Amino acid sequence: MSTKNLKLITNPLNIDNPITIQVLGICSALAVTVKLEPAVVMSISVLFVMAFANVIISLLRNTIPSRIRIIVQLVIIASLVILVDQVLKAFAYDVSKQLSVFVGLIITNCIIMGRLEAFALGNKPWPSFLDGVGNSAGYGMILILVAFIRELFGSGSVWGFQVIPEGFYEFGYANNGLMILPPMALIVVGIVIWVQRARTRELIEA
Repeated sequence: MSTKNLKLITNPLNIDNPITIQVLGICSALAVTVKLEPAVVMSISVLFVMAFANVIISLLRNTIPSRIRIIVQLVIIASLVILVDQVLKAFAYDVSKQLSVFVGLIITNCIIMGRLEAFALGNKPWPSFLDGVGNSAGYGMILILVAFIRELFGSGSVWGFQVIPEGFYEFGYANNGLMILPPMALIVVGIVIWVQRARTRELIEA
């Protein structure tokens, strides 16, 4: 893989992360990060939709009239989201219920629309696929990190399994109920943004 293509995957994980740097997709961080399992499922769902939407738009980029390109993009994204939603209902119904309407709201995820406009419309299918994978991985990485922290300290568990020993509770330890409230998702994301920007020299020099 060329260096240019490699950067399409690695940059969104660090110096060009769609959540912490571009500040996109924050709503998902609020909605689906109370527990780790729905956050992972949402991340995989977005990866599938973004990667294949990028490829399809790239393949059609020379045939889509400019004046209807947004409509075409929405139709393609909506079709992929419906497919994901039906698969979740068939094979992961409990998680599908937890995600509720937020699977459907992938259609309006500004990260996906942004990458279609900024990259897929001007590049070939393979780089577009890598761009979709990279940005969705960067998005998913933050979602999973926030969900891990919130579930661990808010419920004392990870993926539904008790992690904090019962002995801790006997000595007076209590789960932090604030962690499962929506404002804490924003606070945790804010801390992650602060840490990343403080550690990323490229951003400071820019």
